Amino acid sequence: MPAHPEDVAHGFAQAWGRGDADAIAALFADDADFVNVVGFWWTRREQIRHNHAYGFEHIFPGSTMTIERQRVRDLGDTAVVHALWRIDGQRAPSTARRQADPGARRGIFTFVVHRGDDGAWLAVAAQNTDIVPGAQTLLADDSGLRPTRYD
Repeated sequence: MPAHPEDVAHGFAQAWGRGDADAIAALFADDADFVNVVGFWWTRREQIRHNHAYGFEHIFPGSTMTIERQRVRDLGDTAVVHALWRIDGQRAPSTARRQADPGARRGIFTFVVHRGDDGAWLAVAAQNTDIVPGAQTLLADDSGLRPTRYD
């Protein structure tokens, strides 16, 4: 169990590298909320486990996650953890016209973690956001969302 707030993000990345959805779920409270990079909102530890297991099987088998930078805002028995991450090894979808390597992705996690009576820190909420290089915002049109700059 995480002994410090920052251990949640590092534990997440280590479990990711092993493709271990159970270990990821163990970092969360039973009734935790998790919003992934495309806006899926999972509301229980079991949903978090189930959806990461699916991802490890179909989207991210053999991939690695690295925490490149972290900031912790200690609020007593609660803390906010921001973690800059990098993922290498994502699988290209089978529907892709060409099977090129999708390349590295980067993003930022926001974890809200709480220290339990046993002293262990668990995430009660997490928000994961992709970094879209060169974009200032996204615009919606008939084809979906597209990165956009205003300068």
